[in-house]
Amino acid sequence: MSDIFSKQKRSEIMSNISGKETKPEIMVRKFLFANGFRYRKNVSSLPGKPDIVLPKYKTVVFVHGCFWHGHKNCKKANLPETNTEFWKDKIGKTVLRDKNNIIQLKNHCYKVIVIWQCELCATKKDNSLNKLIKKIIINKNIFP
Repeated sequence: MSDIFSKQKRSEIMSNISGKETKPEIMVRKFLFANGFRYRKNVSSLPGKPDIVLPKYKTVVFVHGCFWHGHKNCKKANLPETNTEFWKDKIGKTVLRDKNNIIQLKNHCYKVIVIWQCELCATKKDNSLNKLIKKIIINKNIFP
């Protein structure tokens, strides 16, 4: 199946996708702030420029989009039918970069939490977002 947009239009659409201030990120940040956590956003001095950094707990949170970060066994991470090799290579590099960043952060004694977009979407429907994030935070021993 060919793309319904011209190459120029598709390029324009893809370039408008932002890596910051995404809805899932904002959901997590609002939850953290409402529960008394104070954080910094997109700290460029740390490997991978984490979405959220909780300095008091030496913890970072990445809120990953399933497609862009190659979430295994997730239907939101299906590769496009066109230009599949390009996307496989691009997302493969992102996955490798994510792994390297997590290793570097752990070497600097940071706890790393990865929250997937699909987890937040599923919990939004049944209002269990708070339970999900609390579970993640409690498992990482950073809850105050």
